[in-house]
Amino acid sequence: MRILVVEDEIKTARFVAHALKSEGFAVDVLGDGDEALAVLRTNPFDAAVLDIMLAGRDGLSVVRQLRTGGNRTPVLLLSARGEVDERVAGLNAGADDYLPKPFVLEELIARVHALTRRGAEAPSPVLKVGDLSLDPTSRKAERGGRNIELTSREFRVLECLMRTPGRVCTRMLILEKAWDYQFDPGSNIVDVYIRKLREKIDAGHPVKLLHSVRGTGYVMKEEA
Repeated sequence: MRILVVEDEIKTARFVAHALKSEGFAVDVLGDGDEALAVLRTNPFDAAVLDIMLAGRDGLSVVRQLRTGGNRTPVLLLSARGEVDERVAGLNAGADDYLPKPFVLEELIARVHALTRRGAEAPSPVLKVGDLSLDPTSRKAERGGRNIELTSREFRVLECLMRTPGRVCTRMLILEKAWDYQFDPGSNIVDVYIRKLREKIDAGHPVKLLHSVRGTGYVMKEEA
């Protein structure tokens, strides 16, 4: 499970990130509302913990823009102000939950767990590139109607690539998405898994879908 924490108080951000990591979550931390909106729009997260008072765009505006654009990432709002009007404004903006500061870390963790369970109940859209499909819910992959057996790690690497078809995924990005930061940045593990995926999804097909971008990374696209 991948969580984005958006909090401009460095000490609070560190406490929250450490607590979530101790629960097995992969955690990204940002402190700016504009950057958070851009990251949430372009990267899949299982939930976001979002402070209302932020540098740049405030948390309420981030949530409104996400929902207007159809992004349904579960959001837990944090605020030092606990007035009813602000809680109502946050929920009306599209937030899924609200927690006033100061809060107990155990309660925040429980609420994040609840959000990720709730998000998992909604079926994820099937990802498609050419005649290759990947279902994040059933964890099934098919090409041309033929089932493709994938290991758990192969599935995560392929999912990372298929969520941004036509866009280059760097090796570091793939490492972060598929290994949850538990990796050696100097290893060639990504290249090893890419070779395995090519054997499974491209071998025997005249149209190749998994392409290398020299010196950068890899991209999924339909190209003869």
